[in-house]
Amino acid sequence: METKNSDLSSLRINRTEKTEPGKSKRNITVITTIIIVLAACIFGYNLVSSALNSAIEVKLTTATLQTPAQSSAIFTASGYVVAQRKAAVASKGTGRLVYLGVVEGDKVRKDQIIARLEDSDVRAQLDEAKANLELQESSLKDAGNNYERQKALLKTGSASQSSVDAAESNYKHVLASINVAKAQVQAAEVALENTIIRAPFTGTVLTKDADVGEIVAPLAAGVNSKAAVVTIADMSSLQVEANVSESNIEKISFEQESEIILDAYPGQSYAGYVAKVVPTADRTKATVLVKVGFKNYDARVLPEMSAKVMFLSKDSNKPAMGQQPLLVVPSTAIINRNGKHVVFIVKNNEAVQVQVTTGQQFDSFIEIKSGLKNGDQIIDNITDKIKDGTKVKAS
Repeated sequence: METKNSDLSSLRINRTEKTEPGKSKRNITVITTIIIVLAACIFGYNLVSSALNSAIEVKLTTATLQTPAQSSAIFTASGYVVAQRKAAVASKGTGRLVYLGVVEGDKVRKDQIIARLEDSDVRAQLDEAKANLELQESSLKDAGNNYERQKALLKTGSASQSSVDAAESNYKHVLASINVAKAQVQAAEVALENTIIRAPFTGTVLTKDADVGEIVAPLAAGVNSKAAVVTIADMSSLQVEANVSESNIEKISFEQESEIILDAYPGQSYAGYVAKVVPTADRTKATVLVKVGFKNYDARVLPEMSAKVMFLSKDSNKPAMGQQPLLVVPSTAIINRNGKHVVFIVKNNEAVQVQVTTGQQFDSFIEIKSGLKNGDQIIDNITDKIKDGTKVKAS
C-alpha cells in the first residue's frame, strides 16, 4: 500500500518548479529576431513598391517615313493594285495543247498567236468539206447545162414541159446542195480557227495555266482538262482598289488628289487621283470600293501588290506630291536641352536621351535627319520632369 502511494506521488506535477532564467532569455531573443526580419521585409517591399509607383507614366510615339504631301492627308485607306483590263485566255475548242509560245512576263500584242491545239481531225473535216463543195459545183455545172438544153429542145418540140421542169428542179437542188457545202466549209474553217488561241488585247502574261500535252476545253469540261491557257493583263490599266469606310466616303470626290505608297517600296510614293467610286457598299465590311488611278508609275508596280492610299485635301501642295518619304516624328516628341535637339527612348523602364538632327517641319511633324531610324519608339509630350535616366512606364 505504501509502495502504491509512492508511485502515484511521483506522477504529480510540481507546480512550484520555476522556469530557468537562461532559457527564457533565449526565447525572447528568437522572437525579437523574427519580428525584426519581418519588419525589414515589409519595409523593403514598401520601398520597392514606392520606387515603382514613382515612375512617370509616358506615352510613346513612332518615328515613321512620311512624304510632305501626307501632312495634308484627310485619311488613309488600304487596298491592292488591280489591272482593270485582265483576261484568262481560253480556247473555244477542245483538244490537246501542242504549242505554247509564251511564259510569265512576256509581252503580247493583240491577235498574236499564243498557243495551238491539235488540229489534224479538224483539218480532215475541212478537206472533206472542200472536196464535197467541189463535187457539188461540178454537179451544178452539169445540171445547168442540162436545164438549158431541155429549154432549147422545148422550143423545137423535141422535149416536153415535164422534162424541162425536171431539169430545173435538179438544177435548184444542186444549187441548194452547194450552199450547204459552203456552210460546211465555213464551219470547218471556224473549228480550225478555234484551235488557235490568240491574245485578245495587247498586254503582259501574268500566269501560265496549262502546259503542252494537257487537254484544253471550254469551261474545263473534263476533270483533267484546263480552261485557261494563260492569264494576261493590260499593264497600262493598273489602279489601286481601296476599301473606304462609309463614314469617310463623303470626304471623297471625283479626281481628288491622292498619294499611293506600295508596301513593297515604302521609300517610293506615286501621285494618284480618284478615278471612280463604285456605287455600292459592302454590307459585311461597311465599306465602299474606291478606284484610285496612277498619274504615272514605273515597271515595279505590279498587279495584286498591297498599297496604302492617302486622300489629300483640296489645298494640298501639288508640287510636293510624289516626293521621297522622309523620317518624321511629332514635334511634341522633341525638346531643346542645352542648345541641342533631343528625344527620349525607353530602355529597361528608363528614359534614355538621344541627340537628333532635325530638318523640315510639316505641320505637326519634324523631319529627323540623324539619330533615329524608321520604327523607333520615343516618348511623346516631353516635360521638364523627363531627364536622362528617369524611371518611366509606358501607358
